[in-house]
Amino acid sequence: MKITDQYKKGLCPISFEIFPPKGELHPEDARLVLSGLKELSPAYISVTCSAGGTGGSSKKTAELSGIVQNEFGITAAAHITGINAKKADVDAAISDIKAHGISNILALRGDRIEGAEPGDFRYGAELISYLRKSPEAAGLTIGAGCYPEGHVDCESFDKDLDHLKEKADAGAEFLISQLFFENESYYRFIDKARAKGVTLPVDAGIMPIMGKSQITRMVFLCGASLPAPVVRILAKYENDPEALRSACLDYAAAQIIGLIESGAADGIHIYSMNKPDVAKALVSEVRNARH
Repeated sequence: MKITDQYKKGLCPISFEIFPPKGELHPEDARLVLSGLKELSPAYISVTCSAGGTGGSSKKTAELSGIVQNEFGITAAAHITGINAKKADVDAAISDIKAHGISNILALRGDRIEGAEPGDFRYGAELISYLRKSPEAAGLTIGAGCYPEGHVDCESFDKDLDHLKEKADAGAEFLISQLFFENESYYRFIDKARAKGVTLPVDAGIMPIMGKSQITRMVFLCGASLPAPVVRILAKYENDPEALRSACLDYAAAQIIGLIESGAADGIHIYSMNKPDVAKALVSEVRNARH
């Protein structure tokens, strides 16, 4: 199924991300994760790749995407990154992805690798443009990333919006947002993106917080800001992991419910961290609150 077909139903579908970076998610462990996520009837599952996004990493992404789609019957979206890749690397990655029957990809700039030789693609828009012109990528549905608070490496929010418009003009068909912890930042982003002429459907990315070390690492990597309510939760339950988990799930559920009710999100993409129990608890809370 083309991921873009889900938006025609006028719903707000829920999807998930799983990650196999550097081979840490063994296929059998992946099957356990996917068994739990399948119970939630996801619209699709995106599969990340580790830094570089080519070579052995891309093969693992393609393999896991194939398990998602061919064994579990869930539409898969395979990540592919370009910043450290040559055109031949991208062609090979696409070949692997298509060999597993995958027709949806998420084309990203990717993270820089310290000391690595630069690839052929400086920005996500350049990778998308290349894929759109490549016979190897013919027929693929291409998604891209977007950043409600601006990309951490970009000089300004307005410049990041310019890059987003370039991705749309290059041929991206849907967007998945970076995680954020304050819905108002997402609403502002959507308003500005639409004013810029970006009309693509956007899945809002939500990551439930499970601990201070996790969130510290993600904030550093992504540049997402922590609003005062989240800081208070982390401080209040710092020494009570179960209470922290419960409070953070409540917070993420409230985010999702607000996004759905506002109509600003075309879909919800949950960064479930390979933890189906977290995904189940969060989706259950959302569904119970809405019925």
